[in-house]
Amino acid sequence: MKIDSNLLFGVTDWDTVNTERHEGTTGYATWRVQHFGDVRVRRVEYSANYLADHWCKKGHFIFCLEGEMITELEDGREFVLKAGMSYQVGDGAEAHRTRSEKGVKLFIVD
Repeated sequence: MKIDSNLLFGVTDWDTVNTERHEGTTGYATWRVQHFGDVRVRRVEYSANYLADHWCKKGHFIFCLEGEMITELEDGREFVLKAGMSYQVGDGAEAHRTRSEKGVKLFIVD
């Protein structure tokens, strides 16, 4: 990821960004998305009982704002992400999927 040097200073009020709903295997996610050149920035909320419907191979920087989620890697390892924690993974590095029992709010850059 490279942040374009032509990107000028700006402020985003995430509460005013339109939401997109994405169904999971169970539960759903709501995304608020902004694109800045090749960089996608999102505020994402997973509902209670959310389970992603796919194994993701996209790289991300994910910061947990509220709640808790479990990220499972395709090799079976699992990691708990709680408020104030983050994780990062590169494009194509390790396939992963997420689930949340009680819901979670995230800030994601990819």
